[in-house]
Amino acid sequence: MTSDVQSRIAELQRRAERILVSGVNSPVRAFRAVGGEPLFIERAEGARLWDSDGRELVDFIGSWGAMILGHAHPAVTAAIEDQARRGTSYGVTSPLEVELAEEISRAMPSVEKIRFVSSGTEAVMSAVRLARAFTQREFVLKFDGCYHGHSDGFLSRAGSGLATLGMASSPGVPEGFARLTLHAAYNDLAGTENIFVQHRGQIAAIIVEPVAANMGVVPPEPGFLDGLQKLARREGALLICDEVITGFRVAYGGAQSLYGIKPDLTVLGKVIGGGLPVGAYGGRREIMDLVAPAGPVYQAGTLSGNPLAMRAGLATLREIQKANFYDDLNRKCAGLAAGVSDAARRGGLPMTVNTVGSLITLFFAAPTVRNYEDAKRADVARFGAFFREMLRREILLPPSQFEAWFVSSAHTDADIDSAIAASRESLDALAAAR
Repeated sequence: MTSDVQSRIAELQRRAERILVSGVNSPVRAFRAVGGEPLFIERAEGARLWDSDGRELVDFIGSWGAMILGHAHPAVTAAIEDQARRGTSYGVTSPLEVELAEEISRAMPSVEKIRFVSSGTEAVMSAVRLARAFTQREFVLKFDGCYHGHSDGFLSRAGSGLATLGMASSPGVPEGFARLTLHAAYNDLAGTENIFVQHRGQIAAIIVEPVAANMGVVPPEPGFLDGLQKLARREGALLICDEVITGFRVAYGGAQSLYGIKPDLTVLGKVIGGGLPVGAYGGRREIMDLVAPAGPVYQAGTLSGNPLAMRAGLATLREIQKANFYDDLNRKCAGLAAGVSDAARRGGLPMTVNTVGSLITLFFAAPTVRNYEDAKRADVARFGAFFREMLRREILLPPSQFEAWFVSSAHTDADIDSAIAASRESLDALAAAR
């Protein structure tokens, strides 16, 4: 690294902090949880990023899960380039919206009708409004540590950036909004049932990440999701599956196909846009037909169903339907998890490795992490030191103990081996520093 490059990085940071809040446009990107400086990325291809220092990094952030094919995949790039020549936004419906909606519905039969939006936060906000209208109830039950975007009703006891920054909630959320969100512990079916007893006939919906991925990866225990589905049906509430991360990531039909459940409403994002801004919510026909203009529940957006995002999403879904795609993807993630677990045992540090499909988190906590309370016991300072050691070895992890690592089809076996070797060296360095 030359002094000229160092000066350029420093100047970029100074300019960013003058004009962007904390120099970033999303809090975790500030890297404050890991004691480092924000990265500036110049370009990406496959499983790699190149930062403004000229470093080549093996990337396990993958745009927070959107890049299941890796960066700048030829088929996706070609689709975006072709669409850009045809127009980037129409303001009226295109055939692409119909095609992508049909493909999603085929993959997820619970999604009988769908509405595209521009972000996961917008999709959750819209789905919850719809659930309240359909049930004519006000309360919504969420699980501690699950993150459903930054709309007002979901910023208490959330995961993701709030967990990373050690924030329980956010100023600016009126108490009247916050009190309409009820909380239960993830994987605690009995506790969830007790909340329904306390608020009988008042809960509009249960919203859940079917695989929690915003407190770090926490799998659902056997019977938990099925129990939520049965509970919601018995009590006249809706079950909303937030599959922004898991949709088309853990299986082609999402976590709902993996665990054999049929939610009333599903929220999607990330993979269905192929790396472009997108969100969607969909579900049972009679519920979705309440959305305007078919019904009275208003929701609209200028860039909803944006043709660039639709083309990128369609190209992505075609690629991930190819034979053995998920077998190969999950094999690589399982290999990474096994290698990191072995390195953890060698190092003698208390650690837990959780994985589902191509999602993985190394918690500096023991012996198990099954909910948010367990996750919060993790040693975040030690994770920060581990992150920095891995970055020195040119492996880029999410800069938070409470986020998932994402494996893409672009990661080669050599990339996985490099990450395992780097984790072994990094954990040995941490053990030696005790």
